[in-house]
Parts: sequence; structure tokens; C-alpha cells
Amino acid sequence: MALDKPQVTQMLRTMILIREFDELAIQLRAAGKIYGTVHPYVGQEAVAVGVCSNLTVSDRVTSTHRGHGHCIAKGADIRRMMAELFGRVDGYCKGKGGSMHIADFAVGMLGANGIVGGGLPIACGAALAAQLEGKGDATVCFFGDGAAAEGEFHEALNIASVWKLPIVFVCENNQYAANNAVAVQHPGVDIAAHAGAYHMPGVIIDGNDVLNVHAATGDAVARARRGDGPSLLECKTYRWHFHAMRNTPPAETRSSDEILSWKARDPIARLEQHGLERDVLSAAEIGAIRERVTSDLDEAVAFAERSPFPDPKDLLVDMFAD
Repeated sequence: MALDKPQVTQMLRTMILIREFDELAIQLRAAGKIYGTVHPYVGQEAVAVGVCSNLTVSDRVTSTHRGHGHCIAKGADIRRMMAELFGRVDGYCKGKGGSMHIADFAVGMLGANGIVGGGLPIACGAALAAQLEGKGDATVCFFGDGAAAEGEFHEALNIASVWKLPIVFVCENNQYAANNAVAVQHPGVDIAAHAGAYHMPGVIIDGNDVLNVHAATGDAVARARRGDGPSLLECKTYRWHFHAMRNTPPAETRSSDEILSWKARDPIARLEQHGLERDVLSAAEIGAIRERVTSDLDEAVAFAERSPFPDPKDLLVDMFAD
């Protein structure tokens, strides 16, 4: 089913916002204005947006260390996200969590996670809660190809299948776990092939085509809401930048030809072209979207800079131990 103008416009705006947020984060980290490690999501925007465009506020999502895109696509406030990167009290974790721990339960974002594969069991718990609540809500678990080599991956798929949990597992296969190519980590490069062992659908998707991701996720979410159990979607995509940035950008280990070949499949440019060719969007409207995103990000940075740093006496506030 073709998407209408408001849907395409919203998708494009969110994808551009995700990209520009992370491009700005790289600049701010290099300038020493924000703190902690940054894992850029640039290049993978179609996955977060295509998936989350099928979800409601009450649907729950778990994220990864590369989670800014998921947070924005699920409706998190970019001002509070930016304040968290700046280490300020108006951030989502009061400035003490940083990039890898942003969460907003009010919009169903259960949190980014610095542990590879850490979101998989959390998502199963959220899906069990949804099943018990009986309101037809679904859970989405984002994870990377590297997490598919973790034990939690198999444990999560197994229990989700046994209990027919309303969950969609979304593997963002960006071809690398840190600097390790997927072929080095797995005997087969298709993560979706694991689905058969757990008696659930496994679908491989062009993760740089937001419309493709939206359609496939729609089918999987509908299955979850019906009570028919989990699905595994593998979105083939690519991160344009380095794995992680702590101070200055690290040296690139991938070939320039490989990077350029994936950039030629830019998910944002593809959606813009789709909109233009079908007279859904004009060049002027696209330009206006980009201007609005720039304005919104300027406001987010100003909001973060106005926010104070945490008081040292609050170091242990909100800290818990079992």
C-alpha cells in the first residue's frame, strides 16, 4: 500500500533529523563540548524510521549502544537527548548516563544499552508484559549482527517462540561488529537464517529502503498483535562512520570503495527521489524540512547549554545495587 504525503513527509523529516543529530554529535564531541563515547547511526536511518513508523506510543522498544536513531524515531525529545550528551541535569539520565543509556518510558523507549545483546532479554520481558496486559501491544528489539553471536540472542528467540510473545526482533546488519566483518563472526552472513530453528518467520530486507522496511515490519507487527508470535527481520544496512568516537575520530579500517558503494545507496536520498518522482514532495518542501531540522537542532543545543551540570553531591542519587 502506497504511503500518503503526510507519512512520507514525516518519515523523511525523522530520517534527516536522525542523521543531522548524529553528524552534529560528532562535531560537538570533537570540539570537546559533549562527553563520553558516541556511536554514530548515520547511514542506518531507514531501519529505525521504517520500523517505528508502524508502532504506537504504547508499543515498547529496546535499543543498542548505537541508539540515537531508535530514540528519535520512537519520539524521544532531542532537547533532553542533547542535554544528556552535554552531561547536564535536564538530560534523560540527569547528565549521568550519556549516549548509551538514553531512555524514555513515556514514549515506549525502554533504553539504549551499552552491553552487546543486552536489550534482547529485556525486550522479551516487555513482550511478556504486553501479552499479560492483553491490549494488543507489540515490542521491537533492535540489535546488531555482532549481538547474534551472543548467547542472549538464542535464548531470547527460543523463549519468545515457546511463549509466542508479541515481539519483532530487528537485526541491523551493518556488516561490522566494531571492526570485525560479519563473515568473520558467523559461518553464514544471513542472520535471518536462524529464525527457522525457532519456528518463526525470518525475513531479509534492504535496510536502506525505508518503504521496504516499513512494509515488512508492518507484517511482523500485525502478526505479533494477532498473538501469532515473534518474527526475525534482518535489515542489511551500513554505518557510514567509524564504530565509536571517544575523542578525535578514529582511523578508518574499511576500504574507501566499500564505503562509497554503500553511500551510493543513501536511504535519505532514495526517499527524497521517491517523493520527487511521484510528486509527493517538491524540492522546496524538502528544503523546508532540512531548514526546520537545523532550527530544531540549534534549539536543542541551546537548551543543553542552558542546563546546569549535576551537583557533585548528587553523585549517588538514582544509583542502585542488587
